[in-house]
Amino acid sequence: MQNKEILLQVKNVKQYFNEGKRNEVRAIEDISFDIFKGETFGLVGESGCGKSTTGKAIIKLNDITDGEILYEGVDIQKIKNRKDSLKFNKKMQMIFQDPYASLNPRLKVMDIVAEGIDIHKLASSIKDRKKRVYDLLETVGLSKEHANRYPHEFSGGQRQRIGIARALAV
Repeated sequence: MQNKEILLQVKNVKQYFNEGKRNEVRAIEDISFDIFKGETFGLVGESGCGKSTTGKAIIKLNDITDGEILYEGVDIQKIKNRKDSLKFNKKMQMIFQDPYASLNPRLKVMDIVAEGIDIHKLASSIKDRKKRVYDLLETVGLSKEHANRYPHEFSGGQRQRIGIARALAV
């Protein structure tokens, strides 16, 4: 794997909550791994071992306590301004384990999937926005008719597909 391009490097990452306090939680303690371009990578472990916390650190939902996370060679902890954050968020998306909790129950699937399209101004018109959402829904095994429904009208597997379509939208 030495000649493959490294996409993501996690180096000696630590994530503490309530650091230095009596109720300090050491959620991640010195984790390191590389993910290469084109590779499928799975992070496996028992409940409470820090998998979700690691994922949140990688997409910059949490600032890490120590270590380094490099995406395409860039230290993500140094991304501070809005322009660079939007550029990073366009490349890095998370698909949550609990699809229902990650979908706004007040929005139709069309607006849920199109959220990233709207934020990143990826559609040139309303028609283009609809087409992009319809194409994404078909990509994940749903139909365009699903776009006008609400999350509670879907099975757990279908909700997961909606979350995947939303992640792929950008």
